[in-house]
Amino acid sequence: MSNRVRAIPSILPIKQVTISFELAATVFRDPRALSIYDEEHSIDEERWLTLGISATGGLLVVHHTFTEEDDETVIIRIISSRKTTKQEQQQYTE
Repeated sequence: MSNRVRAIPSILPIKQVTISFELAATVFRDPRALSIYDEEHSIDEERWLTLGISATGGLLVVHHTFTEEDDETVIIRIISSRKTTKQEQQQYTE
């Protein structure tokens, strides 16, 4: 699989946007990004939490799904994003 990634937003009502979709998508460019399977929320589909550095240098957590479209393309559907907690920051740096 190559580094070609296409991210699409989840289609959910947005109450308040604090981190833009575009900024959240930049986390997937972090070579040190840490992805953790989210078993608790993976009922209808596999869901993941990815911790990574955004384009602006902030450490974010992005809740998402992904589908391999072909050998070279992965489609990522972002469900939500937020700043990391102190515990998540420690996970990322370890």
